[in-house]
Amino acid sequence: MKKLLLVGIIVAGLTLVTQANEYLDFNVTEIDRIEELEFGFSKYSSNLNPLLVGLTLIRGADSGAVCLDGTLPGYHLHRGHGSGANSWLIQLEGGGWCNNVRTCVYRKKTRRGSSNYMEKQLQFTGILSDKAQENPDFFNWNRVKLRYCDGASFSGDGQNKAAQLQFRGERIWRAAIDDLKAKGMRYANQALLSGCSAGGLAAILRCDEFRNLFPRSTKVKCLSDAGLFLDTADVSGGRTIRNLYNGVVEFQSVKNNLPRICTNHLDPTSCFFPQNLIGQMKTPLFIVNAAYDTWQIQSSIAPTSADPSGFWHDCRLNHEKCTPAQMRFLQGFRDQMLSVVRGFSMSRQNGLFINSCFAHCQTERQDTWFADDSPVIKKKAVAIAVGDWYFDRAEVKLVDCPYPCDKSCHNLVFR
Repeated sequence: MKKLLLVGIIVAGLTLVTQANEYLDFNVTEIDRIEELEFGFSKYSSNLNPLLVGLTLIRGADSGAVCLDGTLPGYHLHRGHGSGANSWLIQLEGGGWCNNVRTCVYRKKTRRGSSNYMEKQLQFTGILSDKAQENPDFFNWNRVKLRYCDGASFSGDGQNKAAQLQFRGERIWRAAIDDLKAKGMRYANQALLSGCSAGGLAAILRCDEFRNLFPRSTKVKCLSDAGLFLDTADVSGGRTIRNLYNGVVEFQSVKNNLPRICTNHLDPTSCFFPQNLIGQMKTPLFIVNAAYDTWQIQSSIAPTSADPSGFWHDCRLNHEKCTPAQMRFLQGFRDQMLSVVRGFSMSRQNGLFINSCFAHCQTERQDTWFADDSPVIKKKAVAIAVGDWYFDRAEVKLVDCPYPCDKSCHNLVFR
């Protein structure tokens, strides 16, 4: 009953977002929808006493580290203790992208573009929880949520004076790291860089750089949750997500901040796609991703712009309403994802948890990270899989059988 009520609340909330934005185009709509996908469950957590952590502004404006609107960026830090006192987990917030004047101007009037609109406190749940029963391996670490207010996965460095826009994601990243190092992170004996969605992409882009912040004696790894955005065709044969990423890379001057190991042989837009990065990374990486990623289905594979007839409308909102032909198309997307990670998974240092769910972001939500009915693969929940991999307790390469075999999923359904 509790689970049904929870789903009902979230569906209602998502419906309101969708209806309110139905006349806005793809890029603007997705800023709001992705926030609901990532944080909907945690807002209505069954935990009656969630940890609330205050916002710290980063006084780095003199270095140009500012949000889209010029306000100071920020993070939420909860100090570690005991055995975790010198261990650090950095969680990069997600929330879509903006790729032109109109979408970035819209964004700077939200918490994704200005600290003026950010919550002064955030709930720390899932991988950020301070309770051992909710987060067995990282509960007593120093845990940081770096807020996302640039719209280019912490990678842009430019400006648009006419529109009064600052694209300073790369400087925000550096200023935050410097601030945290001064607060003790420089002495870390263990560190994990993680992120969800656009933050999951950022964790991949910044992973090797993060490793180089520490001495070789420090155990450093990275975790990308729902960040495996595929360079794939949409249902009309178009390249919706490549066009979006090309706009982000060009408009926000991302090119010079992408990994050189990729840009020395591929174009910058291709190097914004994880599939062209993960095989070349030196630092151990764990990928958590739903094989039927809800955001990618709605916004990359079958966006309304690629489906003018509305043939995909019902399937896009509820997988149970997909036709056999549509499910075959989605199975092809899963096949492509598995093909992308095949070489990556051959390295012993890397880890995988790809479940056959219709979901997006599973590490910050308590119900999907570690709870009595969390999604599992081979009886292993996401939290246990990540912990086993990070602490080298086991090699973790978990890939689910195709839909509809997994009955443990917490599938997202929209009305």
